[in-house]
Amino acid sequence: MGKVVTDWQALSAALEDYRAAGRTIVSTNGVFDILHVGHVRYLQAARKLGDCLVVGVNSDECTRHLKGPTRPFVNEADRMELLAALECVDYVTLFGESTPEALLETIRPNLHAKGGDYHLALLPEAEVVERHGGAVVSVPFEEGHSTTFIADRIGRTLAGLEQSE
Repeated sequence: MGKVVTDWQALSAALEDYRAAGRTIVSTNGVFDILHVGHVRYLQAARKLGDCLVVGVNSDECTRHLKGPTRPFVNEADRMELLAALECVDYVTLFGESTPEALLETIRPNLHAKGGDYHLALLPEAEVVERHGGAVVSVPFEEGHSTTFIADRIGRTLAGLEQSE
Protein backbone atom coordinates (compact mmCIF):
# COMPACT_ATOMS: atom_id res chain seq x y z
CA MET A 1 0.00 0.00 0.00
CA GLY A 2 1.30 3.43 -0.89
CA LYS A 3 1.06 6.56 1.20
CA VAL A 4 -2.02 7.87 -0.65
CA VAL A 5 -4.99 5.73 0.37
CA THR A 6 -8.48 6.75 -0.75
CA ASP A 7 -10.22 3.63 0.61
CA TRP A 8 -10.84 4.43 4.29
CA GLN A 9 -11.48 0.78 5.17
CA ALA A 10 -8.08 -0.20 3.72
CA LEU A 11 -6.47 2.64 5.64
CA SER A 12 -8.16 1.56 8.86
CA ALA A 13 -6.93 -2.00 8.31
CA ALA A 14 -3.35 -0.74 7.77
CA LEU A 15 -3.58 1.23 11.02
CA GLU A 16 -4.54 -1.91 12.97
CA ASP A 17 -0.88 -2.99 12.86
CA TYR A 18 0.09 0.23 14.66
CA ARG A 19 -2.69 -0.27 17.21
CA ALA A 20 -1.73 -3.90 17.83
CA ALA A 21 1.86 -2.81 18.48
CA GLY A 22 0.69 -0.14 20.97
CA ARG A 23 1.86 2.67 18.73
CA THR A 24 0.29 6.12 18.63
CA ILE A 25 -1.70 7.13 15.56
CA VAL A 26 -1.95 10.88 14.95
CA SER A 27 -4.32 12.45 12.45
CA THR A 28 -4.79 15.93 11.12
CA ASN A 29 -6.72 17.47 8.28
CA GLY A 30 -6.92 20.49 6.06
CA VAL A 31 -6.95 21.89 2.56
CA PHE A 32 -3.14 22.16 2.22
CA ASP A 33 -3.47 24.36 -0.86
CA ILE A 34 -0.13 25.82 -2.03
CA LEU A 35 2.07 23.76 0.28
CA HIS A 36 4.32 26.11 2.29
CA VAL A 37 6.72 26.14 5.23
CA GLY A 38 3.89 26.69 7.72
CA HIS A 39 2.29 23.46 6.53
CA VAL A 40 5.59 21.56 6.70
CA ARG A 41 6.40 22.76 10.23
CA TYR A 42 2.85 21.97 11.36
CA LEU A 43 2.97 18.44 9.91
CA GLN A 44 6.41 17.79 11.39
CA ALA A 45 5.16 18.88 14.82
CA ALA A 46 2.06 16.69 14.49
CA ARG A 47 4.17 13.67 13.51
CA LYS A 48 6.38 14.11 16.58
CA LEU A 49 3.28 13.48 18.72
CA GLY A 50 3.14 9.83 17.70
CA ASP A 51 4.33 6.97 15.53
CA CYS A 52 2.15 7.41 12.45
CA LEU A 53 0.67 10.55 10.87
CA VAL A 54 -2.50 10.33 8.76
CA VAL A 55 -3.42 13.50 6.85
CA GLY A 56 -6.99 14.01 5.67
CA VAL A 57 -7.23 16.38 2.70
CA ASN A 58 -10.39 18.32 1.86
CA SER A 59 -11.65 17.44 -1.62
CA ASP A 60 -11.75 20.10 -4.33
CA GLU A 61 -15.53 20.44 -4.01
CA CYS A 62 -15.33 20.77 -0.23
CA THR A 63 -12.52 23.33 -0.55
CA ARG A 64 -14.66 25.48 -2.86
CA HIS A 65 -17.44 25.33 -0.28
CA LEU A 66 -15.07 26.31 2.57
CA LYS A 67 -12.75 28.78 0.82
CA GLY A 68 -14.74 30.16 -2.10
CA PRO A 69 -15.10 29.54 -5.85
CA THR A 70 -11.49 30.38 -6.76
CA ARG A 71 -10.03 27.68 -4.52
CA PRO A 72 -8.30 25.34 -4.47
CA PHE A 73 -5.39 26.58 -6.53
CA VAL A 74 -3.93 23.05 -6.62
CA ASN A 75 -6.19 20.08 -7.35
CA GLU A 76 -6.80 17.36 -4.74
CA ALA A 77 -4.70 14.68 -6.46
CA ASP A 78 -1.67 16.97 -6.65
CA ARG A 79 -2.14 18.18 -3.04
CA MET A 80 -2.26 14.58 -1.85
CA GLU A 81 0.85 13.65 -3.84
CA LEU A 82 2.78 16.61 -2.45
CA LEU A 83 1.83 15.71 1.13
CA ALA A 84 2.72 12.06 0.58
CA ALA A 85 6.19 13.15 -0.55
CA LEU A 86 6.90 14.56 2.92
CA GLU A 87 8.91 12.25 5.16
CA CYS A 88 6.81 13.11 8.23
CA VAL A 89 3.56 11.96 6.58
CA ASP A 90 2.73 8.25 6.70
CA TYR A 91 -0.67 8.23 4.98
CA VAL A 92 -2.78 10.73 3.04
CA THR A 93 -6.48 10.34 2.33
CA LEU A 94 -9.29 12.43 0.90
CA PHE A 95 -12.60 13.47 2.44
CA GLY A 96 -15.47 15.46 0.99
CA GLU A 97 -17.29 16.72 4.06
CA SER A 98 -16.67 20.11 5.66
CA THR A 99 -15.37 18.38 8.81
CA PRO A 100 -13.43 15.10 9.13
CA GLU A 101 -15.85 13.38 11.52
CA ALA A 102 -16.70 10.45 9.21
CA LEU A 103 -13.01 9.88 8.43
CA LEU A 104 -12.08 9.96 12.13
CA GLU A 105 -14.92 7.57 12.93
CA THR A 106 -13.28 5.09 10.55
CA ILE A 107 -9.58 5.51 11.40
CA ARG A 108 -9.97 6.19 15.17
CA PRO A 109 -6.69 8.05 15.86
CA ASN A 110 -5.17 8.27 19.33
CA LEU A 111 -4.55 11.97 18.76
CA HIS A 112 -6.07 14.46 16.36
CA ALA A 113 -3.87 17.53 15.82
CA LYS A 114 -5.18 20.97 14.90
CA GLY A 115 -3.42 24.30 14.51
CA GLY A 116 -3.22 26.64 17.46
CA ASP A 117 -5.60 29.01 15.69
CA TYR A 118 -8.51 26.62 16.41
CA HIS A 119 -10.49 26.43 19.65
CA LEU A 120 -10.26 22.71 20.36
CA ALA A 121 -13.43 22.55 22.44
CA LEU A 122 -15.43 23.94 19.51
CA LEU A 123 -14.25 21.41 16.93
CA PRO A 124 -17.10 19.11 15.88
CA GLU A 125 -14.65 16.24 15.38
CA ALA A 126 -13.52 16.34 19.03
CA GLU A 127 -16.52 14.27 20.13
CA VAL A 128 -15.68 11.48 17.67
CA VAL A 129 -12.01 11.34 18.66
CA GLU A 130 -12.77 11.39 22.39
CA ARG A 131 -15.53 8.76 22.08
CA HIS A 132 -12.91 6.37 20.73
CA GLY A 133 -10.52 7.12 23.60
CA GLY A 134 -8.40 9.68 21.79
CA ALA A 135 -7.69 13.35 22.38
CA VAL A 136 -7.58 16.51 20.28
CA VAL A 137 -4.32 18.42 20.65
CA SER A 138 -3.08 21.81 19.55
CA VAL A 139 0.00 22.32 17.38
CA PRO A 140 1.49 25.84 17.23
CA PHE A 141 0.25 28.01 14.38
CA GLU A 142 2.96 29.53 12.17
CA GLU A 143 2.06 33.22 12.11
CA GLY A 144 2.55 34.83 8.70
CA HIS A 145 2.56 31.51 6.86
CA SER A 146 -0.76 30.78 5.19
CA THR A 147 -2.06 30.03 1.73
CA THR A 148 -4.28 33.11 1.93
CA PHE A 149 -1.26 35.30 2.80
CA ILE A 150 0.72 33.86 -0.13
CA ALA A 151 -2.19 34.21 -2.57
CA ASP A 152 -2.78 37.82 -1.50
CA ARG A 153 0.90 38.61 -1.94
CA ILE A 154 0.94 37.03 -5.41
CA GLY A 155 -2.16 39.06 -6.32
CA ARG A 156 -0.56 42.31 -5.13
CA THR A 157 2.65 41.50 -7.00
CA LEU A 158 0.81 40.75 -10.23
CA ALA A 159 -1.16 43.96 -9.82
CA GLY A 160 2.10 45.87 -9.47
CA LEU A 161 1.40 46.88 -5.90
CA GLU A 162 4.39 45.10 -4.45
CA GLN A 163 7.88 44.54 -5.74
CA SER A 164 8.62 40.88 -6.43
CA GLU A 165 11.59 39.31 -4.72
